[in-house]
Amino acid sequence: MAVVIQNVEAKSPAARARIKAGDTLVAINGREITDVLDYRFFIPDQKLKVTVKTAKGKERTVRIRKESYAELGMVFDTYLMDKQRSCRNNCVFCFIDQLPKGMRESLYFKDDDSRLSFLFGNYITLTNLTENDVERIIEMHISPINVSVHTTNPELRCKMMNNRFAGDCLRHLHRFAEAGLSINCQLVLVPGYNDGEELVRSMEDLAALAPAVRSVAAVPVGLTKHREGLPELRGFTAEESVEVIRVMTEMGDRMLETHGSRIFYPSDEWYIKAGLPIPSEAFYEDYPQLENGVGMLALLKEQFVEAVDTCDAAAVCDKRTIVATGVDAAPYLKALVALAKQKWPHLQVRVVPIRNDFFGETITVSGLVTGGDLIKQLSGLQMERLILPANMLRQEGDLFLDDVSVEDVRKALGAEVIFVQETDAHALLEALITD
Repeated sequence: MAVVIQNVEAKSPAARARIKAGDTLVAINGREITDVLDYRFFIPDQKLKVTVKTAKGKERTVRIRKESYAELGMVFDTYLMDKQRSCRNNCVFCFIDQLPKGMRESLYFKDDDSRLSFLFGNYITLTNLTENDVERIIEMHISPINVSVHTTNPELRCKMMNNRFAGDCLRHLHRFAEAGLSINCQLVLVPGYNDGEELVRSMEDLAALAPAVRSVAAVPVGLTKHREGLPELRGFTAEESVEVIRVMTEMGDRMLETHGSRIFYPSDEWYIKAGLPIPSEAFYEDYPQLENGVGMLALLKEQFVEAVDTCDAAAVCDKRTIVATGVDAAPYLKALVALAKQKWPHLQVRVVPIRNDFFGETITVSGLVTGGDLIKQLSGLQMERLILPANMLRQEGDLFLDDVSVEDVRKALGAEVIFVQETDAHALLEALITD
């Protein structure tokens, strides 16, 4: 399937070859271009033969010379150069199925696209990969590939994902491992489904694929209050969370001894649920699973302590400041703020945990705090500045999940609103001490 070129950047290699907007990109070096994977795989070379079809239907091939890895200058309608692939599963734990009605349409789209794994590190279930997709991933050596495994029990995987092909496609893991690809895995654990003995089985099966499987994160199921008509599920108890940590740590210790890497990691949520301290930064090696909340708090603490110790600046901010975050992270941020106050006693900073009324109180992470909950729970509090984690906003940085804008929050609270990346300790410290 050829791809229409929407625009050509001025003075680019494509423009110099007289390729025009409206032309169709057919092939590069004789290989058909169907989407972004093909395009990115073939354009790094210095010498290219690019075949295009003009708007009038005439096909021509041009030779292009450029710097290695330089862009050709072609602009396409979407970054995938194709439609985004949606998920074919109906998982019992799917968070999108638990969203309330009336939110913006894009939030209800379930993506399961291997190309997004390549571009942005998204996790895929393998259930909608064709044989051609698998062969192309291996040929292009797309690595690491990120996979939502959940369980290696084929029958249980079919049951949990409500897809009769979900078990069979686990064989792709073995093919990727044999091809030398690196694999990051995710296990969303649900009590009574894939915990206990099933978790041990999954870990043993994935351990057998090491070192191709380079990391495995387990996260607890997230349950909102909007579960009408969905399977009856419950969250993990403190005692069950302790057990998950125990079995995963034992497996990690074993892998550390045999492979030199822990590989298996419980997410930070387990320690919070269990009431156990977060491990030290050394536990997390090179933090391979930060996107799943593994080691995020340890990394933030490590870097914040270093930032405070090495900062020679005098704090110039004496404004009343509130740091608002999710319930889980609040105690840890309070400890960091206390550390900063020891060095700069005049700081007027308060950490406020935000209860999640929008999704339900069982949702305790900062990334799911909404603008409406911020406004309701912070109204009336004395503040001149409000510091928030940037993961509360959508990618464009303008809206919270409930479509409340940053400007809405600023006006409602009458405070300057500052966003900081949740793992950027230096930016957090700068926001705390700098006016």
